[in-house]
Amino acid sequence: MSDPPGLLAAGGDLRPARVLAAYERGIFPWYSDRQPILWWSPDPRMVLYPGEFKCSRSLAKTLRSGRFETRLDTAFGETIRACAAPRRCGTDTWLNPQMIAAYEQLHAGGYAHSIETMHAGRLVGGLYGLQLGGVFFGESMFSRIADASKAALARLVEECRRRDIDVIDCQVASEHLASLGAREIPRRKFAALLHARARREPTGPWGEAPER
Repeated sequence: MSDPPGLLAAGGDLRPARVLAAYERGIFPWYSDRQPILWWSPDPRMVLYPGEFKCSRSLAKTLRSGRFETRLDTAFGETIRACAAPRRCGTDTWLNPQMIAAYEQLHAGGYAHSIETMHAGRLVGGLYGLQLGGVFFGESMFSRIADASKAALARLVEECRRRDIDVIDCQVASEHLASLGAREIPRRKFAALLHARARREPTGPWGEAPER
């Protein structure tokens, strides 16, 4: 649909097999508690190529300072629930209990991963998403102090380079993502990229990068 842009279907369920089949085709669920499950495939699609990540001087200085520690897959449940917390701009969240349960199943199955930003032993930021072969589908991020989510994204970019991941799917455009190097591409180009690089192979928990 063109209004709302990218809406493809309504209904179904969030069983892991269905969700993975959707992501393989560039489709993702996004809805509120007051709606049926809605499935989206926007055109254009916002993506971040790891080599195009823009790390500002101030962020680079913060990362060098050692202020933050970033971890992989050590607190997936806590991270996704932090992403679900109400934002300053409103009280609603699309990450309802049904969605959280679905992604926790995918995490247990080795498909969904989180990156956590720690400060003084406390979780202060992070992100989560799914890896299918050479594509990482970014879902959401949160930050409790300045630059905490950006630190998680910088770690994700580093992990993508180590793990032979070509592109980070950012779904829909935002000025914030654009400032970090993300850009829009036609849906047909994104679909071709998925056909070439997305593979439904669980990686298990992210720890040390696999041998290349």
